[in-house]
Amino acid sequence: MDKNQVREVIARRAALELHDGDVVNLGIGLPTLVPNYLPESVHVILQSENGLLGMGPAPEPGKEDKYLVNAGGMPITAIPGASSFDSATSFGIIRGGHVDVTILGALQVDKKGNLANWIIPGKLTPGMGGAMDLIVGAKRVIVAMEHTAKGSFKILNDCNLPLTAAGQVNLIITEMGVMEITPDGILLKEIHPEFTPEQVQEATEAPLIIAADLKPMKQ
Repeated sequence: MDKNQVREVIARRAALELHDGDVVNLGIGLPTLVPNYLPESVHVILQSENGLLGMGPAPEPGKEDKYLVNAGGMPITAIPGASSFDSATSFGIIRGGHVDVTILGALQVDKKGNLANWIIPGKLTPGMGGAMDLIVGAKRVIVAMEHTAKGSFKILNDCNLPLTAAGQVNLIITEMGVMEITPDGILLKEIHPEFTPEQVQEATEAPLIIAADLKPMKQ
């Protein structure tokens, strides 16, 4: 798979985790592709932590509104009935447990559901933004990311970067499969047909529990 195919596989599978009526917050990058693959019967409400409930797709070139941007500063649209408010109210929604699902990228995830997604050693970064609040406040946390980074493990025994949050990740979706964080470790539930369980394990530092009813990855 090339880079675009990998991103499509991950985003398409992550979209199947969303249900009609869910309030959803999407991290920057790959997670923003998820709404492109929602089934026609599923309508979600997208929340942007800078103060919008009812975020729409990116505008057409030339039709950007400088007053409508997401938390990453990228142009967006608002669907009919959307509401805007200050950041304090927005984080009240998040911290109050009113976000059903957050889908985020990650630098590292480990077998205990710890997540590191905001700092790269040796590089200046602006900070974790609202990720810390989202991971703790959302009812369900899904990590959607490429399985490895330039051949290096991203799914580890223990994260070695500063944690964004501890023990909050529920599900990991990569181009290789779908993995659930359980009290016993990481359970490989679905696998992409291009890979074998042995190949997924070779690309994963943490030991995987292979589900007895391992299924092909839904698309």
